[in-house]
Amino acid sequence: MASSTTYTIRDLAREFDLTTRAIRFYEDMGLLSPRRGGPGGRSRIYTARDRTRLKLVLRAKRLGLSLSEAKDLIDMYDSPRDTGPQLRKFLQVLAAHRRQIEEQMADLQATLDEIKVHEKEARALLARLGDGQVPPEKAA
Repeated sequence: MASSTTYTIRDLAREFDLTTRAIRFYEDMGLLSPRRGGPGGRSRIYTARDRTRLKLVLRAKRLGLSLSEAKDLIDMYDSPRDTGPQLRKFLQVLAAHRRQIEEQMADLQATLDEIKVHEKEARALLARLGDGQVPPEKAA
């Protein structure tokens, strides 16, 4: 049985700590499809399905997915098709993002290692100058 609960744009903005502009942007991207109501159809009426989709969009963003990737995955779950292909696609997207983040972490670690080398060299040079003004090392 379908839920008859509805939400205004302000309800969703408040619940998910978003601006109404962000929610309208998600609507423009095809991620949300509110009904229109009120005078001239100016009011947006969001359903429980829209609320769930918004929650999934925000979860996808936290995972580092683009909005188009999020839309593709969410749309797959809206279809009546078998969930096997959906889950395989989701795993592919997650694996790609995991690899990207691992590469970024490796790059950051290499940069940190290089900074430590330069700090050590600078401290040694200052110590040789003998002015007693060598800053203490920070714990890493």
